[in-house]
Amino acid sequence: MAGKLAGKVALVTGGSSGIGLATAKQFVEEGAFVYITGRRQAELEAAAAELGNQGKAVRTDASNLADLDTLYAQIKQEKGRLDVLFVNAGGGSFAPLGQITEEQFDQTFNTNVKGLLFTVQKALPLIPDAGAIVLNASIVSVQGVANFSVYSASKAAVRSFARTWTSDLKDRKIRVNVVSPGPIDTPGLSGLAKTEEEKRALYAQFAADVPLGRVGKPEEIAKAVVFLASDDASYITGIELFVDGGTVQV
Repeated sequence: MAGKLAGKVALVTGGSSGIGLATAKQFVEEGAFVYITGRRQAELEAAAAELGNQGKAVRTDASNLADLDTLYAQIKQEKGRLDVLFVNAGGGSFAPLGQITEEQFDQTFNTNVKGLLFTVQKALPLIPDAGAIVLNASIVSVQGVANFSVYSASKAAVRSFARTWTSDLKDRKIRVNVVSPGPIDTPGLSGLAKTEEEKRALYAQFAADVPLGRVGKPEEIAKAVVFLASDDASYITGIELFVDGGTVQV
């Protein structure tokens, strides 16, 4: 049986681990050829090996416009088009108001906002009419999480982009949607803790705030992204799909 993305060419930015890698694997399982990007070559090569013949890794810094040009030139030469784009690359760190530095602000917004914007804009010539774009945001865009204002604001910008780009691209029937994860067991989340004891306490705290009572799995986000990228969501555009165990709905 053909998969939901059979014959499609897809790109997953930040695809070497966590949600990005889980989504790339799911795309391959559904029949797509998948490019993944990231900044760490060793992790990229390991991830590409997991994808097999239906995947390829290209070292790319999402905030570097020259890197994006090189990436899309390669995709154009090798495949000629890009049917599905999942803009997943991003990150952030904690800092309370009063201790936010210019360096932290620039690092977060350069990747999560500037990088995301130009990742999409530079991809447009390769995306055929009726293509699909999925942006990765976060539930913190609608929550007031202490010490996380810079990251939260950057993800609110992502949500805003999806609304305006849906209008910008409506004549080409390109769908733009957002997936907003809750707490997910990824290297990024576990990396917030310095010890195993801190990690257990952190995860317990997150789980206590989730109606389903647990931290989510990367594969659960990946399946939501596949849905938004596939023809199953052919009449869905401009939405924010919360995959968070009910956290912001209850």
